[in-house]
Amino acid sequence: MPTFEIGQYELHVLTHRIEADDEAHAIARLYQGEGEAVSFEFVGIANDYGMNLSENQALADQLFDRGLIHSNDEVIPSIRSIREVE
Repeated sequence: MPTFEIGQYELHVLTHRIEADDEAHAIARLYQGEGEAVSFEFVGIANDYGMNLSENQALADQLFDRGLIHSNDEVIPSIRSIREVE
């Protein structure tokens, strides 16, 4: 039986601690790469992102036949990549 590696999009929250004059200044400093990361939290699977159906129509057809996607879906939900490995 083949083995596959699947890249899946996920949502995470990385919380930073930043000294600043106010909230806008804190966000500006974050965007500049400043601050200290203090926690990392898994939020959930990112089903709004995925592999475009047009990138692998044969796979899309198989997933549709199994009821895993719908005919009006534009992406294979949460899947970034899939490849067979040794």
